[in-house]
Amino acid sequence: MPTVPIFMPQLGESIAEATIVRLQVAVGDTVRADQDIIEVETNKAIMSVTTLCNGTVAEIRAKEGVSYSVGSLLGLLDVSAEEIARTGVESLESLEAKRSAAKPASTAPNTRSNETNIHFSLDDDGYEEAPAVVPSVKGLPVPIGVMGAHYISPRMRARMDDLGLREADISAVVGTGAGGRVTVEDLEGFLDYLEAWPSSHASSMRLAVADAMRRSWTRPLATVGLPLLLDRAISHRGAQSPTPGLTLYILRAFALALSEHPATAGYLIGEKIVHPRSFDIGVAVQVKDGVVVPVVRKADKKPLAELIAEYDDLVARARERRLTEDDCKGGIATVTNFGTFGLCLGTPIPLPNETLILGLGAGVKKPVWSEQVGAFLPATEAALVLTFDHRVVDGGGAGVLLNRVAALMQRPEAL
Repeated sequence: MPTVPIFMPQLGESIAEATIVRLQVAVGDTVRADQDIIEVETNKAIMSVTTLCNGTVAEIRAKEGVSYSVGSLLGLLDVSAEEIARTGVESLESLEAKRSAAKPASTAPNTRSNETNIHFSLDDDGYEEAPAVVPSVKGLPVPIGVMGAHYISPRMRARMDDLGLREADISAVVGTGAGGRVTVEDLEGFLDYLEAWPSSHASSMRLAVADAMRRSWTRPLATVGLPLLLDRAISHRGAQSPTPGLTLYILRAFALALSEHPATAGYLIGEKIVHPRSFDIGVAVQVKDGVVVPVVRKADKKPLAELIAEYDDLVARARERRLTEDDCKGGIATVTNFGTFGLCLGTPIPLPNETLILGLGAGVKKPVWSEQVGAFLPATEAALVLTFDHRVVDGGGAGVLLNRVAALMQRPEAL
């Protein structure tokens, strides 16, 4: 009976690997076409590997908790010749025949061919184990009492590339070379020093957040803020059914303000500022060991009441790690409510592909002067902060945008 391989699929444009979360079938199980058989976790969401045709599970190579690159051989299906003819899928025997035909005569039996885009090779037992992937970004703890690195030699950079390290990872290494240069010996000594430290494996989510923040911080970022009175929004919110989240009020006001001042949401590429085609705003959602940012589309065009269901669905699926790649791409700015953690002030960092991020702190009851009454009255006040790419937006432009958001929040019935 022919055998059909189960490969790790391409789960998104920017996804090169995924971690096996759960095997949903066992050897001997009968499966149908498009059946979910392996649950995997990428740096963005939990997704499923599905079958291409009907068949019987002959072998499972994947192991739970292990990461595999796109194209890795995860398992095998026994499939009838009739099913192969019906679906047009390629059998393992056909792929191996193509691989053998493409391989030069001098190539050793276990050498992989670059001609066929097949991510496995034959060994004495017939197949090579699917290669486990080591995460490409590795963080290191910073020990106390050592100074920062000064200059990194080309040889050291090559060694860092071998280890998958970035400059931020070795900022605590003391350079002993000429002029404070960090040598390979310095690096190896530092790594030996850390061997005795407790450590844990960084998740795919944590590594993705780390990589995004490294790239974001290559730009000159600045933050401005002002106090925001929340009482009117809170009162309006309490009278709605279903009840919109306070973050949604901020998101809607932000989208409207950006539509009035679109230049502030531009993105600098070389000597051009690329302006938004649509005011699609992301919302930061805390999940286990990281943050995901689903995007609310055309938030300036939809009234608050119309956005509630879409927003609630995105947030719920984000917390369950069930977002698709399309749910998370294309945003021009992000809103984050760090006040939900009891934090009064913060300096959020925009994503690498965005110029702006708007943050809201926790509401605090305090006396606020009322010009109408001529006295201090109790009010709920929160910090509203905007972090921006200073190459695109200046303090004045950021201030105008922030004040407009604050003004719109005082008319929640118009959102």
